[in-house]
Amino acid sequence: MIDLQKIGQTARNSARKLSQISTLQKNEFLALMAEHLRYYSETILAANQADIKQAKSAGLNIAMIDRLMLTQVRLDGISKDLEDLIAMPDPVGAIIEQKTLPNSLKARRVRVPLGVMAVIYEARPNVTVDISALGIKSGNAVILRGGKETLNSNKALVQVIQDCLEVAHIPVEAVQFIDDPDRELVNQLVRMDQYVDLLIPRGGNALQDFCKANATMPVMTGGIGICHLFVDESADLDKAVEVIHNAKVQRPSVCNALDTLLVHTSVAREFLPKVAERLIQEKVQLKCDQNVLKYLEMDLEKGILSAEDGDFDQEWLSLVLGIRVVDSIDAAIHHIHEHSTQHSDGILTENREHAQRFVNEIDSAAVYVNASTRFTDGAQLGLGGEVAVSTQKLHARGPIGLEGLTTYKWVLEGEYTVRP
Repeated sequence: MIDLQKIGQTARNSARKLSQISTLQKNEFLALMAEHLRYYSETILAANQADIKQAKSAGLNIAMIDRLMLTQVRLDGISKDLEDLIAMPDPVGAIIEQKTLPNSLKARRVRVPLGVMAVIYEARPNVTVDISALGIKSGNAVILRGGKETLNSNKALVQVIQDCLEVAHIPVEAVQFIDDPDRELVNQLVRMDQYVDLLIPRGGNALQDFCKANATMPVMTGGIGICHLFVDESADLDKAVEVIHNAKVQRPSVCNALDTLLVHTSVAREFLPKVAERLIQEKVQLKCDQNVLKYLEMDLEKGILSAEDGDFDQEWLSLVLGIRVVDSIDAAIHHIHEHSTQHSDGILTENREHAQRFVNEIDSAAVYVNASTRFTDGAQLGLGGEVAVSTQKLHARGPIGLEGLTTYKWVLEGEYTVRP
């Protein structure tokens, strides 16, 4: 029987010990992890295949299976991200600002770890490595609670992580894993504010809503991406087709994949057949509003369908794309305000005024001009990975890397100074 109180106490104690760990030790741990993930790849991939087999037996959809799948290529990519993280500066102890006050008191604002973070996540076992690596480098202890669908993979990965912690002389309990899928443990975990400083839910709306409603500690929400691209009347249409293809097809099962395409009415007749032909080749199903169907003939066999109520409020996570024709940039911005989850939204345009207006008026964590939404990713943005993509506004926003896992404290030095 798992004792969550003991896990919480151990995490808090480990967080205090991490404040004494050098950057050299942190980087040694990361280097060991990169090496061990490659060395033990057969064991890890075998555990992952056991999860995949169970997922297929349970009837999980293709998108979910893709999210929980590890391959040698993906493991190599995770190892490369760890090596990139080594090269990044340690944020702990960095001075954000400093000044001398009129009374000669010296004040400086210094980055410090958050303390203990608990992460509840579904599918994607790479999260186990990302959270552990970023947590240790930023000086935070970590409590992990992965989904039952990746239990074997996570056990194998956590064993590697804890072995590397031990070799690097870092408290092994700095990364702890709840390996019991009992949901009652989640009910307990979200109320452990005496031990947990930040809760990060990485999963669907139901998980995020549950954590927001029940957690007694701060919750970092996000990761739900209803992502848009707007093809402006001035866009280079041939280049726009390739950007849309990348945003939708390159990896459709992730949160920064494209969900809704908005097309200006003045280019719809020319553009819609082009983009439809490119996407249909990849077996993308197109959910079209009635204005789109003026230019594309509905064809069930090809996957050109009429949009239904609620389709423009869907995070598809699969080869499905909503398409709507709009008559102005105002209409595009209005649609995004109504349907976006403030994750990743972009404009394809040659009009700099329209680009700037879009950037100013779209309040999403990542706003794009002439680029695929697939770059909302910690590794792509040079953050050394991410613990989550936050769509909230307080503390940190967008892909959360090292800096987002720190807060700060004021350090004040005087000469036995007293306030008059």
